[in-house]
Parts: sequence; structure tokens; C-alpha cells
Amino acid sequence: MDSEQTGSGEVTTPPAAAPVPPIAGDEYVEDPFADATLPGMPAPAMPDEQQDAERSDAPAADGPPAIPEPAELTEHGPARVIAMVNQKGGVGKTTSTVSLGAALAGYGRRVLLVDFDPQGAVAVSLGVNPNELDVTIYNLLTDPECHVGDVILSTDIVGLDLLPSNIDLSAAEVQLVSEVGREHSLARALRPVIPEYDIILIDCQPSLGLLTVNALTASEGVIIPMETEYFALRGVALLKDTIDKVASRLNPDLRIIGVLPTMFDPRTLHSREVLQTVQQAFGDAVFQTTISRTVKFPDAAVAGEPITAFAPGSAGADSYRQLAREVLAR
Repeated sequence: MDSEQTGSGEVTTPPAAAPVPPIAGDEYVEDPFADATLPGMPAPAMPDEQQDAERSDAPAADGPPAIPEPAELTEHGPARVIAMVNQKGGVGKTTSTVSLGAALAGYGRRVLLVDFDPQGAVAVSLGVNPNELDVTIYNLLTDPECHVGDVILSTDIVGLDLLPSNIDLSAAEVQLVSEVGREHSLARALRPVIPEYDIILIDCQPSLGLLTVNALTASEGVIIPMETEYFALRGVALLKDTIDKVASRLNPDLRIIGVLPTMFDPRTLHSREVLQTVQQAFGDAVFQTTISRTVKFPDAAVAGEPITAFAPGSAGADSYRQLAREVLAR
């Protein structure tokens, strides 16, 4: 502080100035909500070390166990036949069949997709026009001279083949009614290629008619894709009853591998409540994997590619790769 000199020569020091009171608004007040995140807002960025910890494959202490990576195969076959069944349409059966098949092929499995729906949606999802095919699974079921090897098509995905169908298959149900052992028609048709594949996935039509019964009779396991929506719950009891009847009368080896929640929207209370109800009803039969809604799935279908090829880094592709690991582990 500077000193002043008076006329008499004395040096005086002015009194210290009174502290300036803080101006309203200048003082720092700790915000109790600084770390809060509003719904819809992204969480604050974490330090790199914490992000690495979040990405760790180790499960949480009270979370589900980690799904192991599948072992590499030294030889192929015999195939495990799995039917994708739900009598309700629009629940993601075809998307799940194609995406799961491609994910399994990515893990080194030889996979055959059986399009057992007259709509031919599996073929379309793989870039094949079913209306231009001369030979389909319909010929395989109705023509004794037709061999399964004459109908199978290779795809652009390594290890993934297709047994296609088209609208002709809708006539097969009528023609098979008079056949002896009509429920075993698909099983007889697939028998020659069982040793050549590791997994055979059958995409069923949305009904519980003779074609679906054929698929269940030919399979050893069932995956039930189920939309996380109220009306999807109502038909599951009827589907389970059909599966139980086929298991008791036609195929004692048949069992439910798992229930796959699809079209899940975590933003809605309804989806979360339905998912909770499904988990309570089916327990451990519900897959850990939940397929969420994303525009990537219809985009991939339009492109004629599985999601794992169309958008390999997407959340949808990651979900089906996780599902593939779960299926191989069960």
C-alpha cells in the first residue's frame, strides 16, 4: 500500500479499505444437480479409465453371467435343427432367422436357412427374388424325384445357404393332407443334408397349421421371437400348447430353446412392463439378448443383406452376435 507524506514531513498510512461485499450472483454456490442427467440427455463423458472399466466383459456382481465365445470347429455336422415359431405376424421371425443365421456363420458354423413361409421373405432378405425361382421347397415336398441339393442356393455370406420358397408353398398344405405321415414331410426332405451343416434354422409362417407342425416335427429346438407388446403375450399360451402336443405325439426331442424379446423400446413403460412379464412367466427360458427397434433392420432387408453384413458395427448386429453365442451355449 502506498504512503502519503504530509506537509510537516510525517508519513501517514491511510486506513485499510473495508472489504467490498460480494455482488449478488458472484458468489459460488455448489449445484446439487450438477451430476444429474435429464431423461433423453446423454450422460457426461467419463474418464478413459472408467470407460474401459464399463466396456469390460466381466459381469456385474449381481448381473447375468457372461456369454462365452464359441469354440472353433474342426469338422461340421450333424446339424441342430431349430424352428423360429410364432403364430402372430410381424414379431421379427424372418429378421431374426436371417440375422441369427448370418451371425452363426460368422462364428464359423455352416448354416442352412429354410424359408418355410409362402411369402418368401427370407429369400428377399438375402437378395433373392422368390418369384423367379423354378425350384423351391414346394417341389421338394411334393415331388419324390426332387432332391434337396437341387433346391439349395448359396448366398454372399460365407457358410450361409438358403432353401427358398415362394407362393407355391401355400398349395403344399392342401396337397400334404392326404399323404401318409404328412407331419414328417419336411423332416424326410432335410434328412440328406443333416450331416453337412451345423445349424438349420426354419422360418415358419405366422400360423399353427400343417406347415408349422412339419417344422416342429423336424426340429429339436424352438426359438419364440416375441414382440414386447401386450397382444404378443396373448397367443403364447396357444403356441406353447401346440409345441407340447407335437412333443408328446410326434417329436419327443422337441424343446423350447428360448424366448427372444424383439422390437423392444426401452423409452416406453409399456415395453419395459411387457419384458418384465415375459421374464416372470418364462424365467431362464428368456434370452439375455433383447432385440431393440432400429431403422437398420428394414434398411438391411431393402438392401438384401443381413444386418451383420449391412451394418456390422450397429447395435442390432451386436445383439444378434450375442444371441448366436447364447444359442450355441444352450
